[in-house]
Amino acid sequence: MNRQLPPLNALRVFEAAARLESFSRAAEGLHVTHGAVSRQIQQLEDWLGRLLFERRHRGVALTAAGQEYLREVMPALERIEEATLRQLAQNPRRVLRVNAPATFTLRWLIPRLSGFHTQHPHLEIHLSSSNEEVGFLRESFDLVIRGGPRLWKGYVGHEFLTEHRLPVCSPAVLAALPLKHPADLRKHTLLHTSSQPDAWSEWLELAGVPRLEARAVVTFDHFYLTLQAALDGLGVAMGPMLLVAEDLASGRLVAPFEGPRLSTWHYFAYVPEALAEQAGVQSLLAWLDGEAGQGAAMPDPPKPARDKSSAPAAPGRSRRSTGSRLG
Repeated sequence: MNRQLPPLNALRVFEAAARLESFSRAAEGLHVTHGAVSRQIQQLEDWLGRLLFERRHRGVALTAAGQEYLREVMPALERIEEATLRQLAQNPRRVLRVNAPATFTLRWLIPRLSGFHTQHPHLEIHLSSSNEEVGFLRESFDLVIRGGPRLWKGYVGHEFLTEHRLPVCSPAVLAALPLKHPADLRKHTLLHTSSQPDAWSEWLELAGVPRLEARAVVTFDHFYLTLQAALDGLGVAMGPMLLVAEDLASGRLVAPFEGPRLSTWHYFAYVPEALAEQAGVQSLLAWLDGEAGQGAAMPDPPKPARDKSSAPAAPGRSRRSTGSRLG
């Protein structure tokens, strides 16, 4: 018997647009264009023969039919997702789908993954990267790494790693314009990352120079671009110590100030509640904890050479940022 089912992709788009009450936000969360969302909604309305949204000058609103349809559709989609997760949890050759921010993936996670495979040869990692908030991911994952703490419906959060930030630059930049005191940053170009808009201002406040105006400012949309600019000598970046540890150890970057240290990110692994006790997921969480513990025991980065006239960094106390986006 043929089932009377609507176009399933259009149904998925409808649920997102109705839940967010916005075609634009649905398009952003689904990684499609506003026009694509509008076409899918139109297709579903044509199939049903009813209007689901009122199109207004400043947005959209559900019609009575749309509200009724959403009440029926959302629980059904949630049941489908739960049933799918249960089936995946019973897969003997367990594939763990992991999503993490790009820079963290490149500079912390990937260099360590061979150790996980050695310990757990029966588990296979499918790894992707993005900065989307957990509640807006268009795919399902067994584990999502983001900043926290945050509360996401249907997910359990597990903190496994913290980091602090300090200014970093190439040795050539430091040789050309020495940094003996945070106030000396006024002579430099400061490299910003759009996903970390307050990192520099928070550090400068802790360093005692909150109104400092740098010679120039350059902003990048991803931290790995900011980091590459620092490596290439474009300016001074606010470096997460965990992600630049190898560059500091090799001398490709230097940290001109010992402090203040800006405590920023608390890395969390977010796991769907239905998978929280699954053996493969638990193995991955335990491995993340172990790797984080080894990183916590690492020595401080080497200090750049200073002459006797160098002034100490201004005192300050680290504070936690409440943001959740990572580089």
